[in-house]
Amino acid sequence: MKCTARAEAETGRVTSMSDTLEKLAAVIEQRKQADPDASYVAGLYAKGLDEILKKVGEEATETVIAAKGGDAAQLVHETADLWFHTLVMLAARGLGPGDILHELEGRFGLSGLEEKAARKK
Repeated sequence: MKCTARAEAETGRVTSMSDTLEKLAAVIEQRKQADPDASYVAGLYAKGLDEILKKVGEEATETVIAAKGGDAAQLVHETADLWFHTLVMLAARGLGPGDILHELEGRFGLSGLEEKAARKK
């Protein structure tokens, strides 16, 4: 497992997180219409939203287990799976990573307690 800075230094590539997420979201969009027998993503969409949500739940659980286990490489792997399936879920609802990044950007300057209190109003 490599940290981002080390991976960028070794490969000479600098890719922002938002660029990577947007590229992945575009691939997911393309694969929505593919043959379900030839594409994992198309297969998930063919099974419907409940199957996609089930996968998100499974990956979230696996991520928590990996975090408890203390193996950094496993945690990175499981988090990547969770993020991937979350992008599939977002696309199923007509959303993408930009929507989430916009929400996160809007939270800068707010404490977590302030943000949580604002949701209750």
